[in-house]
Parts: sequence; structure tokens; C-alpha cells
Amino acid sequence: MTDMFDAKKRSEIMAKVRSSGTTPEIRVRKLLHSMGYRFRLHRRDLPGNPDIVLPKYKTVIFVHGCFWHGCPTCRRARIRPVANADYWNAKLDRTMARDRDNITALKRAGWQILVIWECETKKKNLNLLLKKLHSISSFACDACLAPSIEHMKEPCGQDLQVNSDLKRSLFSKFNHSKPFFCA
Repeated sequence: MTDMFDAKKRSEIMAKVRSSGTTPEIRVRKLLHSMGYRFRLHRRDLPGNPDIVLPKYKTVIFVHGCFWHGCPTCRRARIRPVANADYWNAKLDRTMARDRDNITALKRAGWQILVIWECETKKKNLNLLLKKLHSISSFACDACLAPSIEHMKEPCGQDLQVNSDLKRSLFSKFNHSKPFFCA
């Protein structure tokens, strides 16, 4: 099977693929910020140039694209290009091997690693993503891990109500003005 696009069009499409500032990464950053976490982006001095670094918690977060990094649960990762298969298989296998090496190096250096997959940032998986992000803090309480995001408690016990604009704000690319939670 040949590529459905000519070489010029395929080149144009591939040039638009970004490594930072992706929609899933922005969603995770918005959630982290709304939860009160402060972080650094793309620290080049750490192995793998992690997408998000929380120095206070000695935690790094990688926001991986399902296709490029081989999500273990997503069908996007299982579908590999048929055209130029040897090239693509080698490229994707190298990426996954590099990810394993970077995670090993970070663990040896004492960092906690959280990998968030592109498919986990979808609207239908918001509760699971919140649970995963709450695992960053060692002082997370049982109420923070509640199965619903309709009512949550801050670790100090203060009740937090989800702002009605949460999903709209989270899933619009550039709306940074409204907070997700309000007391």
C-alpha cells in the first residue's frame, strides 16, 4: 500500500508534528496548575527532556503521544504504517527503547516518573487523569481519590467545588483565564 499523500504533502503534514506545546500537554498543565502545582517545562538537564517537572515533589511527567511512544492500551499504538514499514518500525522501536532508558536514568537519579498517555487526556477519561495527577503529592487524602470530580477536598480538608466551566476551559486550547476549582 502506498502513501495516500504525495511526498510534498506528507512532508508538510510531518513538519506540523510538534514535540512540545501539544494539546494533551496543555490539558495536563492546566489541570496541574488548577490543582495548585507549580512546575517547570522541558528541563534539558534531565534525561529525556521531560515535558513537565515538579522539582518540589522530585517528579517528572512525560505526556506521550499514543502512536509515537507505543501506548500499551490504545489501538493507535498498534497500528503501524504499511508504507516504508522497515523505517517506521525501527523508528518507533527506537523511541520506545529511548523512553525506557530515560525512565531508568531518572529513577536512578531519584526522580518519580509519571507517564500520561494522549488517550488519557480525553474528556471521557478526566476522572482517571485527575486520580493519576493526585498521586503526585504524598499527602493526598482519600477524598482526593474520589471516583467523581463533582466534589473534592483539598488535603487540608477544605471543600472544593468544581467550577462549572471546568470541561469547557480544559478542552478549549487557549482559555487560561478561568480557574477550575473555587472554594
